[in-house]
Amino acid sequence: MTNNDILKKLRVALKLRDDEIVKILELVDFRISKSELGAFFRKEDHPKYMECGDQILRNFLNGLVIHLRGPMPAKGEKGKLKKED
Repeated sequence: MTNNDILKKLRVALKLRDDEIVKILELVDFRISKSELGAFFRKEDHPKYMECGDQILRNFLNGLVIHLRGPMPAKGEKGKLKKED
């Protein structure tokens, strides 16, 4: 299974549109255009097909975690209890 296949399957499973994937990648400061993204979803024999590299898939997965869970809390915030006055 290629990175392109993984990206396609996640897009379908999570019902994501191309503009949503671009926004998810922006959450991790990775910029990509919708046309560049569309090249990953083409058939392998298409002249404008591009392979999805490890870096793009890794950034998408990291952005997806932020998109679904929210950003990580800063160090020291996780275990603190708020003191009520």
